Amino acid sequence: MILNYKSYGEGEKVLIIVHGLFGSLDNWSTLGRRFSENQKVIIVDQRNHGHSFHSEEMNYEVMAKDLIVLMDELKIERAQFIGHSMGGKTMMKMAMIDPNRIERMVIADIGPKRYEAHHDEILEALHGLDLEEVSSRTEAEEAMSKMIKNRGVLLFLLKNLYWVEKGKLGWRMNLPVINAHMEDILDSVGEDTVMVPSLFIRGGKSAYILDEDFMSIQMQFQKSEIRSIPAVGHWLHAEAPDTFFDLVKEFIH
Repeated sequence: MILNYKSYGEGEKVLIIVHGLFGSLDNWSTLGRRFSENQKVIIVDQRNHGHSFHSEEMNYEVMAKDLIVLMDELKIERAQFIGHSMGGKTMMKMAMIDPNRIERMVIADIGPKRYEAHHDEILEALHGLDLEEVSSRTEAEEAMSKMIKNRGVLLFLLKNLYWVEKGKLGWRMNLPVINAHMEDILDSVGEDTVMVPSLFIRGGKSAYILDEDFMSIQMQFQKSEIRSIPAVGHWLHAEAPDTFFDLVKEFIH
């Protein structure tokens, strides 16, 4: 099965953008178009997200191989990549499995390490929304806002709702499988040495890449550099799109 994707622009160079957990390619449409001025840009939905296929299997190895299958289908030998959060870990794993397919990669606000569980509130809110009871997005927003106080996060999650039929909302993401595989999503991508040129960009207010992580990241990703965008959190590309765009443009060719 092939991942759902959209493409923008033309050119010999190809940039592939991979979203994070609970996200979709729609989160990257605006930046995708900006990056497509002088290259072809492909934004994808990872498995169990967006319009891509649902599967009972979900870990970084299969998600990395999904991208390789897509590249083969589109006859793309090598590409540059941007991966945010879970998408960044998918990139790291791909760089371990088939590094020759990656020319350069930008990892947005995630490290290779294992993370402790920190999505409990979000999962509780998603599972707590009774889709048999709500009949509009406004009602869904009102119900979930009782648990999700950050409006930006709330609206981000609500983008996953769609009309299954008139009067009935559903989640596009495969919520039961995501929940069942949360340990795999939080897990380390492994300790293989990676020689792919890599740019890690972290949010200055985010706790995903800490100062004490720098040495281990740069020992494992030996051609890496780490940059920070001050005063933004985990969704740095949404909070500071111009700064993020400029940092990426400096790095990719």
